[in-house]
Amino acid sequence: MASPKLHMAFRKYHRWLGFFLSGIMAIYALSGVLLIFRPTDFLKYEQVQTRQLSANLSAEDVSSAIKVRSLKVIAEDNETITLNIGEYDKASGTATLTRKDYPIVLAKMVKLHKATNNSPLFYLNIAFGVSLLFFVVSAFLMFMPKLPMYKNGLKIAGIGVAVAVLTVIFGS
Repeated sequence: MASPKLHMAFRKYHRWLGFFLSGIMAIYALSGVLLIFRPTDFLKYEQVQTRQLSANLSAEDVSSAIKVRSLKVIAEDNETITLNIGEYDKASGTATLTRKDYPIVLAKMVKLHKATNNSPLFYLNIAFGVSLLFFVVSAFLMFMPKLPMYKNGLKIAGIGVAVAVLTVIFGS
């Protein structure tokens, strides 16, 4: 069995790391909630973008030149190609796109939350995940196993694990 000194050390590290990571935890929490609403226009505003493409492109060429996921050609006539996010003028080669996106601060928070292994933020996400795993382990080392608080904590943790497993099984 571990000594009371070890348990106190874990309490101290848990507390210090918790204070240190409180800012990034707040950012991840806010951006995670914001990502729930990503299919909607919640907190998004319109951004108009103009791109200069070659003149007289076909609808397929316009789609491949713009490179936007979920781009669809809605209509085409002699002068323009109408897209679901804008319009392409065949004579001038100008594509005017209207998209909705978050304000710059929120966009950066979402980008941080969605970072992949191709991003330099990848290392921050790994460090944050490892830190959260430390919180999980150290939570069980904050109290001596003989104390009633520890035993109650195990019961509450068991309920939490059961809820998490049920959420994963039935929530997806």
